[in-house]
Amino acid sequence: MMKTSLLAISAALLFLSFTKIPDYQDFHVKNIAELNAAIGSASPGDEIIMANGEWKDVQIKFVGYGTEEQPITLKAETAGKVFISGVSDLKLGGDYLVVSGLYFTNGYSPSDAVVEFAINKDTVANHSKLTNSVILDYNKPQKNQTDLWVLFHGRHNELEGCYIAGKANRGPTVRIDLAGNHSIKNYHKITNNYFGPRPPKGGPSAETIQLGNSYTSMAPSYTLVQHNFFDRCNGEVEVISSKTNFNEFRNNVFYKSEGSVVTRHGNYCIIDGNYFIGDKNSEQIGGVRLIGTGHWVTNNYFFDLKGDTFRSPLAIMNGIKKSPLNRYIQVTDVVVAYNSYINCSPWQFSVGSNVDQKDILPASEIRSERPIRTIVANNLIYNDKGVEQVVIAHDSLDGIDFESNIVNNQGVSFDKISGIEEEDFSISELEENVWIPSADLPSPELYNGFEFDLIKKDLFGNSREEKNEVGAVVSKPAEKLNLMDLSQYGPDWYSPNSANDYEPKTYSVSSTSKLVSTLQKAKNGDTIVLTSSKYKLKSSLKIDKMLTIRSADVNNKAIIQYNGALGTPAFEMNPKGKLTLKGVYLIGAKDQYAFASLKENMSSLYNLTVVDSEISNFDYVLKAYKHSFSEYIKLKSTSIKNCSNGLELSEETDDRGEYSAENIFIENCQFENVGKNVVDYYRGGYDESTVGGNLVVTNSTFENCGANEEDGILLNTYGIINVNLSGNKFLDNPVKFVARLWGAKNNTHANNEITNSGELIVEENLPLKLMY
Repeated sequence: MMKTSLLAISAALLFLSFTKIPDYQDFHVKNIAELNAAIGSASPGDEIIMANGEWKDVQIKFVGYGTEEQPITLKAETAGKVFISGVSDLKLGGDYLVVSGLYFTNGYSPSDAVVEFAINKDTVANHSKLTNSVILDYNKPQKNQTDLWVLFHGRHNELEGCYIAGKANRGPTVRIDLAGNHSIKNYHKITNNYFGPRPPKGGPSAETIQLGNSYTSMAPSYTLVQHNFFDRCNGEVEVISSKTNFNEFRNNVFYKSEGSVVTRHGNYCIIDGNYFIGDKNSEQIGGVRLIGTGHWVTNNYFFDLKGDTFRSPLAIMNGIKKSPLNRYIQVTDVVVAYNSYINCSPWQFSVGSNVDQKDILPASEIRSERPIRTIVANNLIYNDKGVEQVVIAHDSLDGIDFESNIVNNQGVSFDKISGIEEEDFSISELEENVWIPSADLPSPELYNGFEFDLIKKDLFGNSREEKNEVGAVVSKPAEKLNLMDLSQYGPDWYSPNSANDYEPKTYSVSSTSKLVSTLQKAKNGDTIVLTSSKYKLKSSLKIDKMLTIRSADVNNKAIIQYNGALGTPAFEMNPKGKLTLKGVYLIGAKDQYAFASLKENMSSLYNLTVVDSEISNFDYVLKAYKHSFSEYIKLKSTSIKNCSNGLELSEETDDRGEYSAENIFIENCQFENVGKNVVDYYRGGYDESTVGGNLVVTNSTFENCGANEEDGILLNTYGIINVNLSGNKFLDNPVKFVARLWGAKNNTHANNEITNSGELIVEENLPLKLMY
């Protein structure tokens, strides 16, 4: 026995002598040359540590082959202290790579993506991860220049625990690319991220997440999007655009995001356990919009969603007969079950039906194929104020099977539909934005459809097997949700509220030089008060932050007199410029502009508000150059007099669904002696999913305007989706038309007084260029 033990010990010692313990290395690098050398030398288990500081104009190609147990890691010396700036990007290729702690800011990518899981088409990344990092305002110089901020290729890659916000240029923020066998059946994960505000772009191609594209939409993806927070992701009508098969969207929060989760192409998606939080004051916030086959929408919570048609809480679309890949496939074999809708606008079915436009559209564009074999069952609707309709049908509902749905409509009568029963029940607030039934529901017998037994849990993870209820909630959660606790999402070192720590200041200025110098040193949110009677400017005031400029006494308005160079603006609106001008006389010398965007390099939007002011003697009141964009332009209680042109927002003439401003509000204003382009607001191209722009003109007077208007239209709103002209006076305007409104869209007019000013006409079938 002793001999046997000695032999065993000897064998073990001999084995250890030939077995090398892994010798992992830490490479500390200070510049791109050292980084490239370290990448070339790295082996499984090694860490490459980038020194704190600014890494400007670097193109990082991280190629390596780690293993599941021993990945190769590229990380910041201190998370958040390595700033990737300038013209920089990061590409990954190989296996089992991890990137952590980087901060992309103050720059833009020289390529198609900021972070790409591929070096080229032959070298992609697999089993790799970007984590604990930030990409903030990393926009191309101009909004029409396209890129992605995170572009997936390969398989089993992950975006986890990151903060991504501020994308303003064309292109989805994150996209999954399925081109090539190496990228289908990819099982990518997008988890625990904070997708911060994305401003509206004004047209298509501004999704926060896009999974595939039209031409790979029949490929299987199996991407998981889970436990992310989408905060005011307002880029376009689709917050998430699913364009492949077998994707899953679970346990995400969509907070006041002006769009929807859309199964745009592809089939068999699961949308389960998500929270859609709206705003009762906004009609732009949607829920789920369905196209295609085999989707399951279960256990979701919808609150205060007031969107309509494409942005309805539940929008199920009509399809196109024999649809091409890039259009609308008929909805078939879809299940919508066990969801809760609290204080939401009605469900809508056959959204997009456009048979009435068959005379101006080709047959390939007519959405005539209504949903079939679709089950809507065991859902709960609660309205604290009763509505006339809980369902809006744009076509026949003969393909929809409603089963065991209940609604409390506060006793208000609505159009009855079999399978939607009115019941009396109450709700109580669980926490901010989350309301659940106060007690057991007086629900009808639950519908038990095919594979409904697979819906085993509710929104909070409670079992449905012993006790089950209509709606998303069976009972209270075992632990507090803390749904709005943003620390659950994104990096552990970055707070989304960190930029809001500054306390705005108010400055008083008594001279032109003081105005100029104060504006240069002012910070975001500051106010500049004009205490003198007159300020003479010979060069433009650059607005590149949020500022208020106002007179000290609104009853004794200060004068800003601008006499700069021909064709220059008094206020130059730069990216992120947000100006409120209040109680001011703004006077030009006939050849200048009151406000204008930059002619180029508008990497982000600007906003403009003018209140209680007077603008006179300018060539243009507002000149919005091509590729500029404003989220809102507001004129209130303001007079515009003796200007050659008014608001000119019509340079997006490529007819690709683009437009120059999301919202224009003109309230209680006076326009007098404005030669042309009083309001010239244009959107071209038949892009039926675009839901803007928006023009509201109320209680305003237009007198002796449009004398030099070539097209004979005073208010030109060609192609704009939402127009409201009400309570206005049009007096002695030498034009053919006050306006030509698009009757097939949400264009309305009411209580306008028109005297010697031409006609206000409605044109049902506006001819538009097809985009597809």
